[in-house]
Amino acid sequence: MSKNIAFLDLSAQQARLGEGLRQRLDAVFHHCRFVMGPEVAELEGALARYSGARHAVAVSSGTDALLAVLMAEGIGPGMAVFLPAFTYTATAEVVLLLGARPVFVDCDEETFQMSLLSLEERLHDVQRAGQYRPQAIIGVDLFGQPAPWDALNQFAQQHGLTLIADCAQSFGASYHGRKLGREALATTLSFFPSKPLGCYGDGGAILTNDDERAALYRSLRSHGEGVQRYDVQRIGLNARLDTLQAAVLLAKMEVFDRELARRADIAHIYDEGLPKGVIAPRRVAESDSAWAIYCVTLPSKKVRDSAQDFLKEHGVPTAVYYPKPLHQQPAYAKHHDGAALPISEKLGEKVLALPIHPDLSNNQLNYVITTLKEWATHIL
Repeated sequence: MSKNIAFLDLSAQQARLGEGLRQRLDAVFHHCRFVMGPEVAELEGALARYSGARHAVAVSSGTDALLAVLMAEGIGPGMAVFLPAFTYTATAEVVLLLGARPVFVDCDEETFQMSLLSLEERLHDVQRAGQYRPQAIIGVDLFGQPAPWDALNQFAQQHGLTLIADCAQSFGASYHGRKLGREALATTLSFFPSKPLGCYGDGGAILTNDDERAALYRSLRSHGEGVQRYDVQRIGLNARLDTLQAAVLLAKMEVFDRELARRADIAHIYDEGLPKGVIAPRRVAESDSAWAIYCVTLPSKKVRDSAQDFLKEHGVPTAVYYPKPLHQQPAYAKHHDGAALPISEKLGEKVLALPIHPDLSNNQLNYVITTLKEWATHIL
């Protein structure tokens, strides 16, 4: 049984989607509009309806979604953008690509989401230094759970900052009883294959309720063009979503809610079955996670590495998200002001992601838990 466990099983999902997926792809091969074909607009409508946002703008990746949003806000040299230290590199690299300064913020030890206390401290750090003008906050829904959006909105309004939502891992999650997508001026999505709603390559989207910004995002994704193709109004990007990827996503949206429900069931079974000493992720209040990643916490790096090695030996794949926070990465260290971010630094040594995907069977899930318990009897 153990040899059949996959950390992410796209083959099983593809087989389950069956004819519906193939019909979607065949339609694209028939009309041959591989760039900005009709499926892209259809997908945008489906994403907007699902999230409750007025507009969805499909783009080539979650990274390009962030980049386009920052470009639309005029983010550039002399500006400071606050973002979590404990997240994926894309959130920070787009800030530096535009010449602005990423300001890394610590996270909550139990939910892994951005810490409001640290955010306030980091704002004061920037204000005291006086080198950069505080301009924006990028909140991140890490691992599929919502960031503290109510508090982030209040903080942003109080200090005159633009709030942007990086929901690369959380599309499908809910906050205060409604789907995510309207918590900030703009919400960026990723459809990388490992995401809960993933395509077969790179893909992304931007959600917004702002009509003017939606039009601007559409221009930016297509070389800054205006109403006509060769009417170049601004410097833009080549960031259009391929029609084939839109077709894949439309097929997957047919089963998306069922897959989210299965992910939630798996997370609950993990919660109930984890051995003592293996800490389940704490839920964000009044929310439902998309469960892109189920990340447990162990007492130390030595213990974490022991668990990971034991699981691997017994055919259970795992992953570490993220082994090193951004401010300690070589690419970003010289852009960090040296402030200590102790929780982010500590979490990278203690977290371990277990398999969670809709095609993980109960037998496979029980094997993961049983193997983890077997390890725990010898170590914890």
